[in-house]
Amino acid sequence: QVQQVESGGGLVQAGGSLRLSCAASGGIFSMSTMGWYRQAPGKQREEIATITGGGRTTYADSVKGRFTISRDNVKSTVYLQMNSLKAEDTAVYYCNAVVAGRPFHSWGQGTQVTVSS
Repeated sequence: QVQQVESGGGLVQAGGSLRLSCAASGGIFSMSTMGWYRQAPGKQREEIATITGGGRTTYADSVKGRFTISRDNVKSTVYLQMNSLKAEDTAVYYCNAVVAGRPFHSWGQGTQVTVSS
């Protein structure tokens, strides 16, 4: 059973930065495409960034140019560097493996990011 544990969230002022981490256990991490997702209050969970095992990345338009996804296959960890944060980035952030374009495993507890304006 694969588990993801997200961390690094917190309260930050608009324009600030945070770095999220997601430690994955189980599975074959180095071969897995991993994704970061977020769910704002009253909204559906959305995919915001993905990274393949080889390091190819994709981003949602809402975060492109501000967020950077990366991974450390030795540590089985995926990161999300978030810069120039906006109030609309406030959400619970989750990571998951991506298979056929969809999140594959059960969700972890997520990490709360709150951006004050």
